[in-house]
Amino acid sequence: MLKKILATLVMLFAAASFAAVDVNKGTAADLDGIKGIGPAMSKRILDARKTGEFKDWPDFMQRIKGVKEKKAEKLSAEGLTVNGQAFGGQASAPAAVKADKAAKPVKAAPVAADAKPAKP
Repeated sequence: MLKKILATLVMLFAAASFAAVDVNKGTAADLDGIKGIGPAMSKRILDARKTGEFKDWPDFMQRIKGVKEKKAEKLSAEGLTVNGQAFGGQASAPAAVKADKAAKPVKAAPVAADAKPAKP
């Protein structure tokens, strides 16, 4: 019976140690516990958080020096979340939308009236 209780406690402790840390709620110690975040970055995060919570990953990446898409993927894999959301590559979506809007439509070449269709 005692072994079962100890095993359960160990499993609960292990699950708690892998729990996600939300960037808007975590303490300096919580943030330091994420692999890839050291004391300097956790200080930058806490300082930036004083001006307001992070809305999403792109907001976090814009406001925290040294965090781009690759770093965000790694931090998310280690358990960091922004408003409970893991990084999903949303940062590249606005750029794709801008590229689509900037693209000019391609005009089709005029077809001659006596032209024959190409054979497959």
